[in-house]
Amino acid sequence: MLTKPGMALVLMPGAVIAASLAFCQPAALVAQTARESPAGDQETPGGAYVTIAGRQVAMWKPAGPAPAAGYPLIVFSHGFDLCETHSKFLTDGLAQAGYFVLAPHHQDGACRGLIEKLSKRPEEPFRNPEAWSDATHRDRRDDVEDILDAVLKGKSFEGVPIDRGRIGLAGHSLGGYTALGLAGAWPSWKDPRIKAVLAMAPYCIPFFKTGDLAHLNVPVMYQTASGDNAITPTVDREGGGYDLTSAPKALVEFSMAGHLAWTSANPLRHSVMARYALAFFDRYLKGMASPDPLAELLKAPRPSSVKRVECSL
Repeated sequence: MLTKPGMALVLMPGAVIAASLAFCQPAALVAQTARESPAGDQETPGGAYVTIAGRQVAMWKPAGPAPAAGYPLIVFSHGFDLCETHSKFLTDGLAQAGYFVLAPHHQDGACRGLIEKLSKRPEEPFRNPEAWSDATHRDRRDDVEDILDAVLKGKSFEGVPIDRGRIGLAGHSLGGYTALGLAGAWPSWKDPRIKAVLAMAPYCIPFFKTGDLAHLNVPVMYQTASGDNAITPTVDREGGGYDLTSAPKALVEFSMAGHLAWTSANPLRHSVMARYALAFFDRYLKGMASPDPLAELLKAPRPSSVKRVECSL
């Protein structure tokens, strides 16, 4: 595997990190790794950095022989104030399972440490979701769209054949907002090329009044954490994000985990998180049906690390 340059331990106030900003969970200190931003194409954990449509993108090439139609493609969108490589357990794991994975560095991302993170502010306060609209963080939508347009121009990219009919999105926190928006939660963002969405602790409350979660018409898996008091109630509650989302859909809540459980800050639940994510994409992007990996996993006895499972498939 490949190494990450400039490793450093960074302590950040919880009021500065991701969607926890929305509700200011004070006094939380988060230990995270940080790296120097790469200049040009470089190696990154499990993959490489490339420039696509003028954007810095982490890339994980798929393992195994190429399917006749090409590999399925998943674009990963990181959280606010986070980094495109902070969920490498997932991005690398998906690549090892035969998915081509791309992860752009969004403008609100921070990979270099405390000073960079302190300089970031959301376009609208997380505390005020009513102020959010399809104009809020639209640059994230543009990042994903421009990258997809560029890599789908030909039959392959960087030597990897791509099946343009099997494209998924995965996003954590504000990345979950991005993924849901592109699935149609902001109708003006909707991209019909998107066939499945994994939303991990997504900031989804802006869609409740002015968005359209009810007509996504693509499969969605929500993953939440029992200790994420900022985001989980907005997804899990009656009338929340999961309830409002059109089927097919699934919800998996992990126990003893918080908002950063999908990052390198807390690897405790990574293996089970990846297992549910892979089963979801295997069903809806690879079309596995006999046996159906997602149905098998959802009906199996829940591991102790999983607090709750809901589905409407």
